[in-house]
Amino acid sequence: MKTLQHKTALVTGGSRGIGAAIAKRLAREGANVAITYNASPEKAAAVVKEIEAQGVKGLAIKADSADPHAVIAAVDLTAKELGGLDIIVNNAGIGVYKDVMEFTLEDFDLISAVNIRAVFAGSKAALAYMGKGGRIINIGSCQAERMPTPGGSLYAMSKSALVGLTKGMARDLGPKGITVNVVHPGPIDTDMNPANGPFADYERSIMAIPEFGTGDDVAAMVAYLAGPDSSYVTGAGFLIDGGTNI
Repeated sequence: MKTLQHKTALVTGGSRGIGAAIAKRLAREGANVAITYNASPEKAAAVVKEIEAQGVKGLAIKADSADPHAVIAAVDLTAKELGGLDIIVNNAGIGVYKDVMEFTLEDFDLISAVNIRAVFAGSKAALAYMGKGGRIINIGSCQAERMPTPGGSLYAMSKSALVGLTKGMARDLGPKGITVNVVHPGPIDTDMNPANGPFADYERSIMAIPEFGTGDDVAAMVAYLAGPDSSYVTGAGFLIDGGTNI
């Protein structure tokens, strides 16, 4: 039985990697799914085609997550075109790795805008359409709790901020029956962090399960949090990291 029939979801940054896996999994569970993309219209169209192959509605929206107004407009367009909004998955994010002495204020502003401000803007906009049973799911990182490699100070900061934002929103929205949770992927085989990349061997060396995960591993947790079985789960963080942070 499909757990998300008659539900509508928006997945930001859904044209590739973890976001695409999440979008397709939610569609398999019966949800109509919109995705945002910034620079990959062909990839976004391919994801929408796979979404629609599940017999549900799909929608691709060009929106730069560095622009909060674009994020808000994407939420509104999702609700207009797909008939409401029950689930938002704040997945879009960027990683900029440098020695702390090399970071600029512009780097700080960009990482904060995409990884933190967009989550707040999108979630707040989504609340205009959500009622009891609404789901806000943020995609963080295992590096919010542990930074095993140099150069990740601003990335870790941004993902740590999501933990506080998630808990605060969960406290505010609990009385309305809306849950808010954060999923922390570890080494997942994507374009951003391939399993054959320059840091891959080191990453495997600190994992309890010494192999990279897949986008589907993350999507499975998101599907649970989006569904009815998680109605009593809020303000929580879930590591999908192969034991990296043990």
